[in-house]
Amino acid sequence: MLLRSAEPDDVPPIQSIYAHHVLNGLATFEEAPPSIEEMRQRLLEVMARGLPYRVAEEAGTVIGYGYCAPYRLRSAYRYTLEDSVYVRDGHQRKGVGRAILGELVTRCEELNYRQLIAVIGDSAQAASIGLHAKLGFVRAGTLRSVGYKFGRWVDTVLMQRPLGSGDGARP
Repeated sequence: MLLRSAEPDDVPPIQSIYAHHVLNGLATFEEAPPSIEEMRQRLLEVMARGLPYRVAEEAGTVIGYGYCAPYRLRSAYRYTLEDSVYVRDGHQRKGVGRAILGELVTRCEELNYRQLIAVIGDSAQAASIGLHAKLGFVRAGTLRSVGYKFGRWVDTVLMQRPLGSGDGARP
């Protein structure tokens, strides 16, 4: 498996991976898959901010991707990011997500961010919760029934990981 920075040419497989999660899971609360052009715009926005956007590739095929984006846009949140990681169906539980998230954590620390937030759709997402816990995230809370997808109310789990010195020093 090769981990590398995402490029605009990676958008079609990224969109395909994400579309599967939109249509079949609760990792995202989007209900209709965004177009390739919309996904390209999202990638370019992350890149324009100088934030990490990584893909995992195996035998020339993108099998997962992840990125970090601002947690919130108000200025006081400027040292806090939110991660997103998605793995192609059939490639879960093979270390792809862990490799991507590990690189995101490292890169965000190098960029001097101080907190990384995971907003995990569905409190039953044991794999995602476990992945984040293995990489130093702690559960910060659960927002009950904040989404409605697939005919039912869905929670989100908030997890948080300090980066670098975290809140132990001024930025």
